[in-house]
Amino acid sequence: MPPHTPSSQQARAVLAAMMAGVMVVFSLWVIRPFLPAAIWAVTIGVTTWPLLLRLQKILWGSRGLAVTVTTIFALLVFVLPFWLATTVVMTHSGELVNFSQNVINFRIPAEPQWLANLPLIGHRTTALWHKIENARLPQLLDSMLPDAGQIIRWALSYLGGFSILALQFLLTLIIMAVIQTKGEAAAQLMTDFGQALAGKRGKDMVFLAGRTIRGVAIGVTVTALVETAVGGIGLEITGMPWASVLIAITFMACLLQAGPGVTLIPAVLWMFFFKDLTSAIILLVVTILTIVIDNLLRPYLIRKQANIPLILIMVGVMGGLAGFGLVGIFIGPVILSVTYTLIKSWLSEAKSDNPTAPTAP
Repeated sequence: MPPHTPSSQQARAVLAAMMAGVMVVFSLWVIRPFLPAAIWAVTIGVTTWPLLLRLQKILWGSRGLAVTVTTIFALLVFVLPFWLATTVVMTHSGELVNFSQNVINFRIPAEPQWLANLPLIGHRTTALWHKIENARLPQLLDSMLPDAGQIIRWALSYLGGFSILALQFLLTLIIMAVIQTKGEAAAQLMTDFGQALAGKRGKDMVFLAGRTIRGVAIGVTVTALVETAVGGIGLEITGMPWASVLIAITFMACLLQAGPGVTLIPAVLWMFFFKDLTSAIILLVVTILTIVIDNLLRPYLIRKQANIPLILIMVGVMGGLAGFGLVGIFIGPVILSVTYTLIKSWLSEAKSDNPTAPTAP
């Protein structure tokens, strides 16, 4: 039998790689119903892994007790807030559709008398008020924005019913507990895979992906919880109607990177027009505080874990959300950060291999 030529060996390697790729695609297709829960489980597991190791040292070296406590922690911090917010929104979906239509149909009322009587600026505020009233902003928004009812119904159909949502969360916690029970083996498998693909650089990419997942999960979730808590206190103490629904929407808006202003700024305007000036000022101060928290706390928490440009994290969160749904909040930043680091590493290696290359003037 004639020996294999280099070209035939290359062809066999290409065919083997193609078959492996096809099998991976089919495997992903088979586990497709479990992918969202698996991605959430990996995200939470990677994020809480340092906590698990600390707890294991405290709990007499017992991995089972540490996994149990970590799972309860994940339930309280990552799963329960999202579950409560989602169920509140789903429960009041009909009222939210009607409320959104009322907002669109809102008409700016007549200028209050006390505003016109303000010294020095009263005549200017009167002119400005009339300009805003004649601009017909609500009608303009109605023609520009899509139907709010359709948006809410799309979001609810994406989330699914109560039973499907509860099943996804339960499956997430089970998968996370299984992964953390054998966490060292799973981490070794991923690092070996990365090293087999690209050597030391591939191994570094696996570590970078883990830090990015941890940074985005902590930054997005903790910031959303803090903003929602501060905004919720402001809504409650000022007596805002539907405070619980607005708190739930605020939490979901913060998770989706829309910010707390989506709900708090309209709430301030409602307080100003329909309640009293004192409540409006208090809620305005709370709104400014939550926006400051959004712009300071989240970047700090993310950059503490992953030393990459913050703009990549933010673009990855928004682009991943648009492309992959809620799990894209974590997938997008990982893809962009790994790609950025690969390109940066290649450029630095090319520069070190050719140090005498001319530079741009």
